[in-house]
Amino acid sequence: MTALALARKWRPRDFSTLVGQEHVVKALSHALDQQRLHHAWLFTGTRGVGKTTISRILAKALNCTGVDGQGQMTSQPCGQCPACTEIDAGRYVDYIEMDAASNRGVEDMAQLLEKAMYAPSSARFKVYMIDEVHMLTGHAFNAMLKTLEEPPPHIKFILATTDPQKIPVTVLSRCLQFNLKQMPVPSIVEHLQKVLEAETVTYDMGALRILAKAAQGSMRDALSLTDQAIAYAAGPVSESAVRAMLGTLDEAYLIGALNALQAKDGASLVAIADEMAIKSLSFSLALQDLASLLQKIALAQTVPSAVLDDWPEATEVRRLASLFNKEEVQLYYQIAITSRPDLSLAPDEQTGFVMALLRMLAFKPGDGSGSPRSAGPAKSGTSNTTSALSGPAAAKAATMVSKSVASAPVTKPASAVELAPPSPAKTNVVIDSSDPDWQSWMKALPIRGLVQQLAFQTELQKWEETPKGIKALVLVGMPQLASAENVNRLQEALSNYIGQSVKIVIETGKASQSIAAVEAKVKQEKQEGAENSVANDDFVKTLQAEFGATVVPGSIRPIQ
Repeated sequence: MTALALARKWRPRDFSTLVGQEHVVKALSHALDQQRLHHAWLFTGTRGVGKTTISRILAKALNCTGVDGQGQMTSQPCGQCPACTEIDAGRYVDYIEMDAASNRGVEDMAQLLEKAMYAPSSARFKVYMIDEVHMLTGHAFNAMLKTLEEPPPHIKFILATTDPQKIPVTVLSRCLQFNLKQMPVPSIVEHLQKVLEAETVTYDMGALRILAKAAQGSMRDALSLTDQAIAYAAGPVSESAVRAMLGTLDEAYLIGALNALQAKDGASLVAIADEMAIKSLSFSLALQDLASLLQKIALAQTVPSAVLDDWPEATEVRRLASLFNKEEVQLYYQIAITSRPDLSLAPDEQTGFVMALLRMLAFKPGDGSGSPRSAGPAKSGTSNTTSALSGPAAAKAATMVSKSVASAPVTKPASAVELAPPSPAKTNVVIDSSDPDWQSWMKALPIRGLVQQLAFQTELQKWEETPKGIKALVLVGMPQLASAENVNRLQEALSNYIGQSVKIVIETGKASQSIAAVEAKVKQEKQEGAENSVANDDFVKTLQAEFGATVVPGSIRPIQ
């Protein structure tokens, strides 16, 4: 005899046994008790959260006649009358479930609406449940609009979808919409406990937590995985059996990795990765679980009361929270989440995972003072590079490095220090201020952004020495760049560069000998030369003459 799957056997039969959707149960129960019923409901949510289950319970509530056959609509269907038993068995003639994925055309919708005009055979209401309604075609949606807005009094529509964004707003406006939530892990664990106790199956609480987490918010997936675990374990559902079945990572590996990070022990990090590879564990899931563990550690550091004693890892989370400072945890978390997408770019997943761990070992947040924090001596085979950036800046730098580490030169490791903007400093070269070379000076100044653009748009008109220093009269081709702040920064950079005080006076005009103007002229000459070269090429002329070929305007680029 074939056993019934747990997901079917333990499907809720009434609102009181429904798990995790209290907001929907409350609204529907009140509407049924007060007999204030809409004609169309839309249930949205991911797979396995109870859309079809709620639809069947609602259909029973609408048509329940009670044990004595004299009952009315109720929020607590009896489960014994013909309507209740036949809906549970899937053979109630006045409750029609239609799969829009396989009946999505306008002809299918026309047949449904034609039958809807007839009164129910024995029920109080004829209930149409259209599952995955977003799969209907545009014409099918249009065909049902009028009936959906003003159906016959004996018709109720229940629509269900996992993707409400694809449903036309004209349909949404005609329905009462209920968004079903994903099941939280504690709710799934509690429900699995009840099911396994009723099934007289021995279990470990750790195993149920792993199953609940793997279900990703779906109660149906949780029950299906539990079915699989019972078959796999062939006895008690133990944590080790569930981990082996799902290929999930034992948190001992992650805790060991964090211990090695704290000890600056690179050899242990590599050994942990090797052991994971031997057991064929997923390195992508390992980074995901590591990020989750780091989030709990950060939570323990900021809100200690949020760490629950019933967490299996609660003791280790509190211990690790005391070993790392907050900036380190934030940095490690950032590296973990940004390294996970990069695993597909690595030579193999193990290499990508090891590099993520070594990146965590290489970077260390600063104290915000501009000097790196001291770190203990690195053990043999490890690297202990530290950056001079503060916590948030170091996290950002590590993120940027994680995106470009594959192409970073070997001789110049991409460190957070190199990402900091250069600071102006006096040059060691002796500058002859009596013979100004304006263009060379502007190119040599340690300036960036708008100040650099201002420098490149200027042309020296007059240079004179005064008792108070030097006065430079310059033309600027783009006066909008010559704000007081930009001029002062350019003035300060130039004074530092030549070793003398300089006062820059700006006049608006055409700076024909500015760096920008000279470079533009050179670029134009190169472009014209390239175009002339192509136009005068014998082969090109032959193509034009014999085949009617033409040179696409703007397609010629000079060789740099």
